[in-house]
Amino acid sequence: MFEPGLNNSRIRSYNKRVLLTLIYQHKQVSKSLLATQTGLSIPAVGNILEELLAERLIDHLSEGLSKRGVSGGSYQIAQNNRLILCMNVTPTGIESLTVDSRIMPQETLCSSGTEAPHPQALLQAIERIYYARRKQFPGWRIDLALAIHGQVDPVTGVSQTMPQAPWKEPVEIKYLLEEKLDTRVLLDNDCVMLALAEKWQNAENSRDFCVINVDYGIGSSFVINRQIYRGSLYGSGQIGHTIVNPDGAACDCGRYGCLETVASLTALKKRVRTWYKSQPPGETGIDWDTLTSAQLIKRYHEGDRLIQGWVEQAANAIGLSLYNFLNILNINQIYFYGRCCAFGDRWLQSIIRQTGANPFDSSDPHMVNATHIGFGQLSRTQQVMGIGYLYAEKALAGV
Repeated sequence: MFEPGLNNSRIRSYNKRVLLTLIYQHKQVSKSLLATQTGLSIPAVGNILEELLAERLIDHLSEGLSKRGVSGGSYQIAQNNRLILCMNVTPTGIESLTVDSRIMPQETLCSSGTEAPHPQALLQAIERIYYARRKQFPGWRIDLALAIHGQVDPVTGVSQTMPQAPWKEPVEIKYLLEEKLDTRVLLDNDCVMLALAEKWQNAENSRDFCVINVDYGIGSSFVINRQIYRGSLYGSGQIGHTIVNPDGAACDCGRYGCLETVASLTALKKRVRTWYKSQPPGETGIDWDTLTSAQLIKRYHEGDRLIQGWVEQAANAIGLSLYNFLNILNINQIYFYGRCCAFGDRWLQSIIRQTGANPFDSSDPHMVNATHIGFGQLSRTQQVMGIGYLYAEKALAGV
């Protein structure tokens, strides 16, 4: 099928989306700045702003942004007496943060551990946090934006698979929470949360980029032409399930030798435990059966040569998988997140070395189109806020 042509109505909708995007990005913006950044005339911008005001998508403030000359006020996303409760949800813990409709934080980031032997227990933990915010912000309607670990169908709101969870069946999170709480619920994968955070809060990134989360598992999300790429089955970004050793260990996905079985924190801790438990007792003061990620990272930085070698092997495996992705997709901006980033620059440089032989990349790191691989710089608060931008994208899609 052919895409429909750009008639006047479609052009106007496009311009409305552009203005609304800029208002989300700037939080509060003047008519003159919108005209400057879009190349539209001030009367044209004014007409579009009037439409957005009539649709109650934005608010007009008498407060100006300049102290010089006559001010026409400023514009921001409409408050509409609504807040958004952003949550990053795993079977073992939930991070939560309340933001307003502009995606501006209204509190400090909260973290709480959870014990969820079954899906209902996890839903109850989400509900408790929601009801606590209802008390904290009386009189406000609170919508939910959930980042869920594992494979998620963002349309139906079903958590299809959740790593680390003791259950294997799909969970209809959106339907169940909307029925119980009588509020709107949007959800997506936790790596999409990071991609949205980078897209909306980092003005430095390009139109195409990738975020990779290396933690207890390994996930990724791609932004192509400023849009999250999810794939028709919502399984895009499963870099952790690329096979690096067909004869390797069994993976939770049912296959063998996936990258996660070699290079994730879970895999590294398993390897370290297995080795040290087979050795004569030492004086480390560590119970290897309960080795934590923090202890593993600490031993790495203290110079444990075995652990350093295993971490480097893990980084090399990530780099090789990433090399293949770079050749296929030609995305040249990569951001790393997750607790494995605490291994530091040596870990990162091992990854970068494996991607350096890309035949389609410039050898000059200062070239605009050269591949840039580094640690993401957004704070944890900004990362969790990222899932709130599901509501921004939904608003833009409706214009």
